[in-house]
Amino acid sequence: MKHIFYILSFLFSFGLFAQNQELFEKANALYNQGKYAEAIDNYNAILETENHSADLYFNLANAHYKLNNVGPSIYYYEKALLLNPEDSDIINNIAFAKNMTIDAIDIVPDVGFSKLLNTTTHKMSFDQWAKTSIAIVFCFVVLFLVYYFAYSTSKKRLAFMGSISALVLVCITLAFAFHKFNLDKLDNPAIIFAQESKVKSNPNSRSEESFRLHEGTKVQVLETYEDWKKIQLSDGKVGWVINDDIKILKDF
Repeated sequence: MKHIFYILSFLFSFGLFAQNQELFEKANALYNQGKYAEAIDNYNAILETENHSADLYFNLANAHYKLNNVGPSIYYYEKALLLNPEDSDIINNIAFAKNMTIDAIDIVPDVGFSKLLNTTTHKMSFDQWAKTSIAIVFCFVVLFLVYYFAYSTSKKRLAFMGSISALVLVCITLAFAFHKFNLDKLDNPAIIFAQESKVKSNPNSRSEESFRLHEGTKVQVLETYEDWKKIQLSDGKVGWVINDDIKILKDF
């Protein structure tokens, strides 16, 4: 019975993949014909099957860009960038899409030690830092065994120094790994979807208006309270927007 279930699951997955591939090719053909709205419908049909890929988001963003849909185009470019952060086409196209936005928000740069720490941390992902730590631990074990079993004084000295250096590197790489984990945990970007959003000082429609944001602006979500989300801009400004005005990027 279990084998039959696995076979049926495989056949269903294969059929769904074939259907999505057909929809993807159809959507691409519609895009090339200039039928952008119809192409979007077919790309969205693939998304409804919970299929996610950088190519799908990139093409969907391109279709929205052609229709001057500022918020959706930037949103899907950002989604594609999350899955493929090194892709030059995505980086170039998102720069063009951001030219359509109204809000000009300064970026407060990191300086000094904070800049050095964050720049180094972002050189690798959490998994890469963790794997690096494991590799260095293996080196430490090998060097310690060499130290323990070596008869030559010079070999013992070199192995001891090497094992100590490896131990220090393990501590450093683990520190970077946990720092990367915390940075990723705090990173919760979203895109403003409302044509104009009134940012409040408190999560209340009767509270004072702090400033306004427009479609396509990228923000960081700090917390959620009932129907409101607390956001922060790249220049450090903080406020509350209603949930319907923004769309979270990391929802897959």
